[in-house]
Amino acid sequence: MSTPRVSTIIRLKPELLDRAKLQARRSHLSLNAYVERELEQACGPVWPVFPQHISDEILRVNGTLKMPSPEKIAANPRLKHILAYDED
Repeated sequence: MSTPRVSTIIRLKPELLDRAKLQARRSHLSLNAYVERELEQACGPVWPVFPQHISDEILRVNGTLKMPSPEKIAANPRLKHILAYDED
């Protein structure tokens, strides 16, 4: 089962489109796949996202399977290190 997609239209400078097509070819991706990958990397996840490498055991430090609040992460050096939490 594939992830749902939406169609969109964007306007680009012709030179930028040519550069994107070139990078897509170099990456062995379609232009659509290349642009989607770049947008995912540039936009980042929305909080709270459970990092893929975090086990249920670590999430239970908070007493539940919910992601700890930013305040609890900041107050717990172990969680802060594990989750690579940045206060900025």
